[in-house]
Amino acid sequence: MAAIVLDGKQIGREIEGELKVRIGNLAGNGVTPCLAVVIVGEDPASHVYVGSKERACARLGIRSIRVDIPADAGYGEVVSTVKRLNADPEINGILVQSPLPNGMDEIAITDLIDPVKDVDGFHAQNLGRLVQGDKSGLLPCTPAGVMRMLESADVDLCGKRAIVIGRSRIVGMPQSLLLAQKGVDATVTIAHSRSTDMAALCREADVIIAAVGRSNMVTSDWVKPGSVVIDVGVNRVNDNSVKGYHLTGDVHPDVGEIASAVSPVPGGVGPMTIAMLMSNTVRATEMQQ
Repeated sequence: MAAIVLDGKQIGREIEGELKVRIGNLAGNGVTPCLAVVIVGEDPASHVYVGSKERACARLGIRSIRVDIPADAGYGEVVSTVKRLNADPEINGILVQSPLPNGMDEIAITDLIDPVKDVDGFHAQNLGRLVQGDKSGLLPCTPAGVMRMLESADVDLCGKRAIVIGRSRIVGMPQSLLLAQKGVDATVTIAHSRSTDMAALCREADVIIAAVGRSNMVTSDWVKPGSVVIDVGVNRVNDNSVKGYHLTGDVHPDVGEIASAVSPVPGGVGPMTIAMLMSNTVRATEMQQ
């Protein structure tokens, strides 16, 4: 039996419907949420992502401000921009689009953002709360989106074995923390480039979350029948049979014949990440009132 496809676009629309009610309540108090996105340089993928965020803001009635900084600008200009946005009471959320040009310290810049405006959820204070089991702050968008996706599919995680492939501070590590939280109670393995026999680790898992950025790495022989597979990867692959590039995930399409549920690429985790960014922007606005 073919796997159920976890439709991130549909779940994202449901989240947006919930947010519209909260945004309406804020409007009743004379408040319009405002998201500021800082983009440094001309990375094509970054501009595509920022465009998606701007369109989501427009759909929801969130005010969107974009700050473009040239790639050859100094580190000090980025720092001063973040500090200016921190000090502006009309700005509720701040996001510095990754990647930054070589030589700029992304972690240091992230930690300059006021934690209550850190809608990416990457500030040390927000990640630190998560380590302590406190989810009341702003959560990293992609891991939070994955959890919402699993919840929407009624996946019971209590006592189940979950493997997260990838240990980045953006996805892998916070994802493992969310899965292990009290009330979720999965047993979590974090796999990475130094892990031995990753295929065997995956075959023991009830839930596989692939977030490593390697096209089609997880194949059907890695997957236990009936498991749930979430594909976070987005890889631009040059296909000689067609002109230009196409997108692949970290999970091979054949996994859909073995798993009970899979998330597609595109249309899976990507729309969920945008939806959770909008949720964080509304949450940040509510926290600041």
